[in-house]
Amino acid sequence: MNIISVIPARGGSKGIPKKNIKLLNGRPLIDFTIQYSLNCNLINKTVVSTDSEEIANIAIKSGADVPFLRPGEISMDETQDFPVFKHALIELEKFYGEEIDLFILLRPTSPFRPIGLIEEGINKMIENPNASSLRSVTISKEHPYRQWVENGQYIIGYEQNVFESYNIPRQLIPKVYFQTGDIEIIRRSTLIDGSISGSHIIPLIIEHEQMLDIDTEKDWLKVNENRS
Repeated sequence: MNIISVIPARGGSKGIPKKNIKLLNGRPLIDFTIQYSLNCNLINKTVVSTDSEEIANIAIKSGADVPFLRPGEISMDETQDFPVFKHALIELEKFYGEEIDLFILLRPTSPFRPIGLIEEGINKMIENPNASSLRSVTISKEHPYRQWVENGQYIIGYEQNVFESYNIPRQLIPKVYFQTGDIEIIRRSTLIDGSISGSHIIPLIIEHEQMLDIDTEKDWLKVNENRS
């Protein structure tokens, strides 16, 4: 199979300025994810999708391919994943001259992934040919049955399809999962059909303690404290 990892890293991060190349333990944050991908021999190419020349140069020095710069119109705060990966699909197949079977989405904000996630995820996709995608999840500590939304001057339970879901004993509520930023795997056909997920998504379950997503300065300080 032709498998390419794509690491999305735009330059305009707001929560932590220049987050994707900020030094963590003396290394640019994005370098952790690039090396994680390069260490997997199932990956044919490790690609960084960025709109920033500075990030592109650092990514190339780390060993990644940067065959294009992402257009500014799909590098905004509100830009979702699909246009970024549809653009990558078109540009990469044109650049390399071959179809890509699987895209591995690795976000640079999860620098300390458990070992073997890519290999495990690819094997699950091979074993399940009807799966449209795969994504890492962990058991949610905050159940939707225990959540509330405003309703005028009052609040009502978020889950309205279950009678008084907030009063159901913990032992009886269904298990739910929260998506992590560690890994997603997308079939080419899923992107062609207009989605980054599709309707048949395989879960790759990781322990809650292994989950790490650096999004704010508080997250950054916590990571530095734990890794110092």
